[in-house]
Amino acid sequence: MIILKNADVYAPEHLGKRDILIAGNKIEKIAEHLDGYENIAEAEIIDLQGKKTVPGYIDMHEHITGGGGEKGFASRVPEAQAGILLGNGITTVLGMLGTDGVTRSLENLVAKAYAFREEGIRAYTLTGFYGYPTPTLMENVERDVMMIDTMIGVKTSMSDHRSSNLTAPQLIDLATQARRGGMLSGKAGIVTIHVGPGPDMLKPLFEAVRTSDVPIQKFIPTHCGRTDALFGQAMEFAAMGGFIDITAKNEDLEGVSAKILRYFEQDPENHHLTMTSDGFGSMQKYNERMEVIGYTYASPSCLHNTVRYLVREKNVPLELALTLVTVNPADVLNLKGQRGCLKENAFADINVYDDEMNLQYVFTEGRKAVWNHELKMKGMFEE
Repeated sequence: MIILKNADVYAPEHLGKRDILIAGNKIEKIAEHLDGYENIAEAEIIDLQGKKTVPGYIDMHEHITGGGGEKGFASRVPEAQAGILLGNGITTVLGMLGTDGVTRSLENLVAKAYAFREEGIRAYTLTGFYGYPTPTLMENVERDVMMIDTMIGVKTSMSDHRSSNLTAPQLIDLATQARRGGMLSGKAGIVTIHVGPGPDMLKPLFEAVRTSDVPIQKFIPTHCGRTDALFGQAMEFAAMGGFIDITAKNEDLEGVSAKILRYFEQDPENHHLTMTSDGFGSMQKYNERMEVIGYTYASPSCLHNTVRYLVREKNVPLELALTLVTVNPADVLNLKGQRGCLKENAFADINVYDDEMNLQYVFTEGRKAVWNHELKMKGMFEE
């Protein structure tokens, strides 16, 4: 049992000074004052002295088994590590494949998700990858979503030279299977769509929404900040009621923040924009012949860095910036009230900032992952 005293709670809505009781892996109670625990031997009381206390981050786009490979076998990105995620305040993650669906398998993806769960991170997965027809573990997308615990949807790609030039009818087929499988198993049943730099942008997606009965909220286009034109289309999609996702980038905090602020002008309370890291996904630079001439991979640290930049450099209210990585992704993943929030009966995934808005404490399901800026929880083979 842990009692966090004098926390300045952002749930993500600002509640002000509160005490938080953690019992096991959940938040048992939040109140202005929780007294009477001082003489209970099992109770650890921690005075946060007014530090900002927020939900653990949800990253809906993480290449947990590593991405890449576009520059040959040596360019396959290493697998994600639990300590790196937890050290950056990420307590819930959605893992997926990318370009490579040959040397990166769905079996490995699911196994990695289970490993993360053992290591303290709540991990989910998507079936499929950039290619079409979509590879699955159990004959089709619907069976994967229904029968495999970690699977909550499907990943695909469009408007990209690495994709299979997905058509609207093919996109509808994937979405229908994911939707039906999700309904029958109580899961999100989403289609995450990698959107590349191709000229069609969201055209196949708009056609799929227009010509099908699949709810618009089940289509999640990602990398929507790639260009101004694409982001403009994405904002139109959001205005129709759909969720859109923007990729954080450490090397372009200003550019990403500018697009987020542009979106907030349209939707001041932010009902439909999420932000993800694309962590451990490859970041390539291409020449005019689409040959790779530069290569690195994304760090999960960009999520916290962008939230911090929005608040400290752009004067965005913390409660608004947090919606990008807490309640909105929880809504997409069908985890509302369980993750991405600080409320009674929610899982005790909690980040505490120091005065400079660095991560001073991180709790994952009530366990201490970061303590006084020091990482306490790591994967089995992390040094």
